[in-house]
Amino acid sequence: MKGRTLTRADLAEAVYQEVGLSRSESAGLVDSILTEIGDSLLADGVVKISSFGTFSVRRKGRRIGRNPKTGEEVPIMPRKVLVFRPSQLLKDRINGENHAALSAEEE
Repeated sequence: MKGRTLTRADLAEAVYQEVGLSRSESAGLVDSILTEIGDSLLADGVVKISSFGTFSVRRKGRRIGRNPKTGEEVPIMPRKVLVFRPSQLLKDRINGENHAALSAEEE
């Protein structure tokens, strides 16, 4: 899947292939999971998925920014941002695949 965005339809198809539910049941399951994650972020601000990572909502305060074209100072209002922190297992998996690919290119 390099260079391609993973979509809900891709996730539903993967569930269909792996679990054997119907396509509509698979799509419903994916939608339910994503809805639950979103609702939990709204309510609690943190979602931890074992061996994958942690999603959290962080508050950013008011600050002064600059318009890159004009250089004019512009106030940036306080807001919430979604942050993802991958687990060490996911980091190791990603780096292990990258190291193998780099080693193959060097030979």
